[in-house]
Amino acid sequence: MSFLKGFKYAFCGIIHCIKNERNMRVHTVAALYVLLFARFFDFGRTEYVLLLLTIGGVLAAEAINTAVETLCDKVCREKDAKIKAAKDAAAGAVLILASFAAVIGVVMFSQPEGWVRAYEYYISHIPGLCIMGAVTVLSLVYIIFPFGKKKERGKNK
Repeated sequence: MSFLKGFKYAFCGIIHCIKNERNMRVHTVAALYVLLFARFFDFGRTEYVLLLLTIGGVLAAEAINTAVETLCDKVCREKDAKIKAAKDAAAGAVLILASFAAVIGVVMFSQPEGWVRAYEYYISHIPGLCIMGAVTVLSLVYIIFPFGKKKERGKNK
C-alpha cells in the first residue's frame, strides 16, 4: 500500500508544480505542441525516444527546481546569499536543459517537408485547424491564469 501512496505523493507534487509554477505550464504546453507536430515529420523510434527524454528531462528539472525553491523558502525567510545561490543554481540547471532542448527541437524540426505537411493538413482539414486554434487559446489561458492557490514566494531572490 505504501508503494501506491508513493505514486499519489508524486502526482501531488506534479500538480503542485503545475498550479504554482508558470514555467512548468509553459514547458507542458511546449511538450504538447512538440508531440502534436512531430507526427508530420519523418521521425523514427530513436527520434521519438529523444523527444520524450528531452521533454521528460525539462519537466523533471523544473520539478526539482520547484522543490529546491520551496525548501529554501521554508528554511530561510530572510535574505541569505547561500540560499539565493542555491535557488539560482537550480533555476540555472533548468535554463541549461531547456536551452539544449530548444536546440534539439530546432535541429529535429528543421525539415521543411514536415512543416509543409502540417500546413497542408491544417489547410485541408478545417475541423483540425479549429481544434488547433482552440488548443492554442486554452494553452494561453492555462499558462497565464493559475487554477489553484498560488504559493507564497520567498524573499531570497
